[in-house]
Amino acid sequence: MRAVVQRVEHAELIVVDDESGTERAHAAIGQGLVCLIGIETDDTDDVLAWMVRKITGMRIFEDGDGKMNRSIDDLVNSDDKSGSGSTGVLLVPNFTVAGRARKGRRPDFTTAKHPSEAGPMFERLVEAVRTASTGYAVTSGVFGAHMHVRLTNYGPITIWLDSNE
Repeated sequence: MRAVVQRVEHAELIVVDDESGTERAHAAIGQGLVCLIGIETDDTDDVLAWMVRKITGMRIFEDGDGKMNRSIDDLVNSDDKSGSGSTGVLLVPNFTVAGRARKGRRPDFTTAKHPSEAGPMFERLVEAVRTASTGYAVTSGVFGAHMHVRLTNYGPITIWLDSNE
């Protein structure tokens, strides 16, 4: 499993209707994390648990000394939150994160798990992050939908997580 994790001031996710092109607001968070999730063929529930621990425990929020020593859990339980809306995690299914671009000019997505298996695994990931939450909002995109993610990256801080490394 792979994830691109961005520390954000705020973010919103818009779902686009493929037929009409109509956009509708689906999810939003204030300060927190946006995680683009790529699920791969070899991913198991153990890998899912590893990713949940990384997302919820990664210390990329600043402490009182300006050092990145706090996780999303630490942030939500502090008094110095900034940004608009509620602190949260926005999980976005994104099969392209599982792509490989080492050879040629066209990315290879053969390591992405088939949608019939990836969709349920993504939903289990969302539920596991919700269960691990200590008071922050956990929301997600729609598996298989056309989506727009609008965010303000705070830092900028962007971390690449790969369960195979």
